[in-house]
Amino acid sequence: MTRFARTQLGHFPTPLEPLSRLTGLLREQHGQVPDLWIKRDDCTGLATGGNKTRKLEFLVGDALAQGADTLITQGATQSNHARQTAAAAAAADMDCKILLEQRQVRDEEYENSGNVLLDELLGAQIVRRLPAGTNMQAAMEELADELRADGKHPYVIPGGGSNPIGALGYVDCAPELDAAPVAVDWVVHGTGSAGTQAGLVAGLATVRSRAKVLGVSVRQPETKQVDAVFGLAERTAELIGGTVRRDDVLVDDRWVGGGYGVPTDEMVSAIRLLASTEGILLDPVYSGKGFAGLLGNIADGKFAATDTVVFLHTGGSAGLFGYRSTFQ
Repeated sequence: MTRFARTQLGHFPTPLEPLSRLTGLLREQHGQVPDLWIKRDDCTGLATGGNKTRKLEFLVGDALAQGADTLITQGATQSNHARQTAAAAAAADMDCKILLEQRQVRDEEYENSGNVLLDELLGAQIVRRLPAGTNMQAAMEELADELRADGKHPYVIPGGGSNPIGALGYVDCAPELDAAPVAVDWVVHGTGSAGTQAGLVAGLATVRSRAKVLGVSVRQPETKQVDAVFGLAERTAELIGGTVRRDDVLVDDRWVGGGYGVPTDEMVSAIRLLASTEGILLDPVYSGKGFAGLLGNIADGKFAATDTVVFLHTGGSAGLFGYRSTFQ
């Protein structure tokens, strides 16, 4: 990993904590359940934290190595990635330009509070709000051309920071899980733009961990998500001189509901449950649906009672404020 440019942005390793109260409650409901832990990547320390911090250490490192002075990225209106990119740019003394895709129409709070408010407080410029279905990569390249014409040196970061450079962040996380004080059998998390799961799959294969990664899809059907994750995991593994197997990519698509960012009853219940038993806040787009998937798989008997299951908390609690009406 030392071959790759990197900028320190976060606090690592992140805590790994037992979910003791929740495990006890679930045992009362279901009998034998696995031993549950949580990997606190909501505690990475960059503007309320989150999984994108790991990716941005390598992406911003690469940008600075190329002489860039401006970061460009995109995401949905309440994008956790956009907020962390804005913070990373501020920490690295770079400009930040954001394009937001209006994938759903909600209310004024969704459009302007939560992550959107933080984007602006962190000094980023929301350049455009574009309709759902826009080719966001093309829109970023167009903006990059405009900035180059003005003498700037932009660096384009894909949505979610999900390319092989960004996925290195979760290759780097794999040794933290492998060195955990408990032997990890499963890692479960919400999977969307694929970078977190792809990096974990590549990284855990490299350290020869026995842990399996289950991605709970938050945006698309299983087959499409497996294709996306495996394709990126292959390219990431090639970058570090490793290999991955398609069989290593496991996805559960039963918790997407009406689509990306669309609330579900299971998501609301999962967020309320973890908050009230462990004092930990999830987000409504990724970790809330991911945790709902974890609970559903426990109820279905997916895991053995002897298993140790780690939920990877990808952060995003700032997004709760954009969904106030969903919870009240």
